[in-house]
Formats: sequence, C-alpha cells, structure tokens
Amino acid sequence: MGASGSGKTSMRSMIFSNNPASLTSRLGATIDVEQNHVRFLDDLILNLWDCGGQDAFMDSYLSTQRATIFSHVGVLIYVFDVESHEMTKDLEYYRDCLLGLSQHSKDASVFLLVHKMDLVWESERSAVLHRKAAELEKASGDITVKVHGTSIYDETLYKAWSSIVNTLIPNVRNLSKHLRIFAEACNATEVILFERATFLVIATSSDPSDQAADPLTTHALDTKRYERTSELIKAFKQSCSRLREEFHSLEMELADFTAVLDEMTKNTYILAVAHDPAIETAAIRMNIRIARRKFEELQGDSLVS
Repeated sequence: MGASGSGKTSMRSMIFSNNPASLTSRLGATIDVEQNHVRFLDDLILNLWDCGGQDAFMDSYLSTQRATIFSHVGVLIYVFDVESHEMTKDLEYYRDCLLGLSQHSKDASVFLLVHKMDLVWESERSAVLHRKAAELEKASGDITVKVHGTSIYDETLYKAWSSIVNTLIPNVRNLSKHLRIFAEACNATEVILFERATFLVIATSSDPSDQAADPLTTHALDTKRYERTSELIKAFKQSCSRLREEFHSLEMELADFTAVLDEMTKNTYILAVAHDPAIETAAIRMNIRIARRKFEELQGDSLVS
C-alpha cells in the first residue's frame, strides 16, 4: 500500500516479473487492487495485493472494503515516496491502515519502504533515511515496524524484499543451521540460499553476531553482499534471456576467493564462497550434488505450516 506514484508496482514488477528498471516507466497506475498469486519455493503461494494509491481507492479500502483488505494479512508493506509533498496525508492514511490491521490481522508484520532514495544525494541518504525512519516509527505508535530505504536502481530493493519474504518462510533457522553444516563440510567462508525465480535471499550460513566477533570475517565479507549478489545475478539472467540462452550455473576462481553458484533444489540456488586457495570448484560442486536430497527434504519441511 502507499500513495499513487510511490513506486509500488515498479518494485513488484522487478522482483516478481523480472522486469528491468528501465522498463518500469511504461507501467500505468494501478486501478483498485491487482492481485497476484506468486509461487515461491514451489508449494508456498504468496498472494500479493497491489493496492492503487489514489485517494478514492484509499478511502474505499478504509471504509467499505476494510474487512476484505485487512483480513488474513501476513505482511503489510507500506511504501512512502522519499520526496512526497503530502507527507501529512500519507501518514494519516498509513495510521488508518494500521488501525484496520489491528482490527483484522493483529499478528501481521509491518514493513515501511522509503522509496526512490536514488533521488536523494548519496552523501545525504543516510541522514534522510534516519530522519524518515524516526518519523515513521513515531507515527506507528506501539506497533513494531521495520524501515528500509529502497530504490529500483540499486541493491537496496533486494535487501528489503529478502527481509520481507524471510518473515513468511517457516523454519528459516533450520535451513540456516544446515547451511552452516554444509559450509563447514566445504570449508567455505559463507553459503547463501536463493529462491530460484526472484533470487531473493532465503537463508545464509552466517551468524551476524559471529561476524561481529571476528574482524577477519568482517574484513573478508562486504555488508551488502547478499543484495548485491541478488541484483547482479538477476541482471546476468536477464542478459542471458536477451541472447536466448538459459542460465544454469556460474563458477569463479579469482585471486582472493573461489565461488560456485549452482542449483540446490528445483526451487533454489546455492552460492558457496571459499577464501581458501586450496578449495577446488569441482569439490564444491560434488558437495552440492551430495547435499541436494537433504535440502529437498528440508525445503519440504520448511513449508509445512
């Protein structure tokens, strides 16, 4: 949800329809509610409701359609244009949406996306986002919210949506636990599991607290590595499609590290990164083949509600 022109449909088309940012300008305004059933991890169906942000539609959502719109909600994603000139009205609609959510879906998570951050000078983005986050958290009252700054032109969009989708997948911790076991078996620095279609991050082998305690690990791994990898691989897949080629796997052997990206299950890809120069890509691929059956079982277990 969010005001008209805030960028809701553009980000949805990039994440779930694999459209490049350059084509989003062709998208028209959303009329009323556009419902999309996205198959995520094969058996998990995400029902995305893209709600038009024109005042007439918003008033309808909050009155006659209130019960329909706010019932059985898992996550509310509210999008704010960082350069909105009607922030007071935007916040009023947002608070009304929180009220509807509290009446019909009390357990729903709330994500707030401060969108179009590319319009802000890079040197000012951190301060602007901090100020916006404080304003939105204050407007949210006692409700816990997660605020992300996003843009369709960089990796921030993938970071935000990976975080959103992560809340909808049961037993993510179990997947992370087995990724850590897999990483140890491969002597890999880190292992990341991606959803096949969207390339959003499902789980990783890393524990943020462990990284903070190990300066060598922190030095070796970029803090934006997950979302940047999602963005780059998605762009590479689009390039393959333009050449009428299908993307299957990728491996790199560089001076600093070795990386293998390959299919783990029919719905996921796995990326293993090793800084040990003695690790061969063939050994990593063999471990992936051996682990596939186990991760198929884990994926099935993770989708049982």
